[in-house]
Amino acid sequence: MSLLERIGLPLLRAVDPERAHGLALQAVRSGLAPLPGPVTSPRLATTLAGMALPNPVGLAAGFDKNATATAGLSRAGFGFLELGAATPRPQPGNPKPRLFRLTEDRAAINRFGFNNDGAEAIAARLAATPTGIPRGLNLGANKDSADRARDFAEVLRVAGPHIDFATVNVSSPNTEKLRDLQGAAALKGLLAGVIETRDALARRVPVFLKIAPDLTESEIAEIAGVAIEAGLDAIIATNTTLSRDGLRSPHKGETGGLSGAPLFEKSTRVLARLSEETGGAVPLIGVGGIASAEQAFAKIRAGASAVQLYTAMVFHGLSLAADIARGLDTLLAREGFASVAEAVGTNRKDWL
Repeated sequence: MSLLERIGLPLLRAVDPERAHGLALQAVRSGLAPLPGPVTSPRLATTLAGMALPNPVGLAAGFDKNATATAGLSRAGFGFLELGAATPRPQPGNPKPRLFRLTEDRAAINRFGFNNDGAEAIAARLAATPTGIPRGLNLGANKDSADRARDFAEVLRVAGPHIDFATVNVSSPNTEKLRDLQGAAALKGLLAGVIETRDALARRVPVFLKIAPDLTESEIAEIAGVAIEAGLDAIIATNTTLSRDGLRSPHKGETGGLSGAPLFEKSTRVLARLSEETGGAVPLIGVGGIASAEQAFAKIRAGASAVQLYTAMVFHGLSLAADIARGLDTLLAREGFASVAEAVGTNRKDWL
């Protein structure tokens, strides 16, 4: 953690969480945040869905919803970025307060409800701000949409020319009935529309799917089958959870999705199960509760080809990305792996 973060993080944690998030983005845009540049090595450099990554540590969706800080974030040590979620039309999201910091649990609860500036504005920013690392966009649906499946395809149509991958997000708990789209029949129809739109773009954009951690083994198996049949390029496991097991914070009763440390084991077990079901046919991205190089390494050995961070940066700062990447390099070398790819899934059975 940098000296600036040691001073700044306690100050940010003293203000409203959503306001603190806005100030953090402003710090990135202004260059006040630590920006070490690319973190890479022959062991860390890897490929995901045809994209060359300097390292496998990515930024999860939700941190930079409106693509306002991509230039700075691309120099923060990440190997790739996921922006958004974006919806076809701008929407304010749910009423405030809608973000809660659970300090005692190293966690957060949010019920933002896909607040964003809309696909057109976000696409324009992406077009004007090229990055040196792959960046993708999390696709969402408007809350009042009559055809949510079509919304995902529409965001991809608008933003597709300016991104390196697109994530179909049917796993947010904060838009009513959105998770119903994870069912096999609904998911097949939704993905067919997105793939059709992708195939009409001037260049091929990999399509990912983000799933919830609150799934049964049979539901995971069903999603794996749909993903393979649809030809998806990767699956992100997982989004936030509705579970509140073991929480101590006074905010534990707030509605919304829980992220951070309490999600680590639950999301890693879903990841390992998904790895088992797909048998390596679809690359996986592990997200949920990662706050150290050891936890990132555990996700990789459970089946992830790459990982993503978000909530842990609330407590450890933006420099966490570079710290984890460097730590991963050390762990790979110590355990005798010449590359990230060699380590993927090597401890999967321990999580089943």
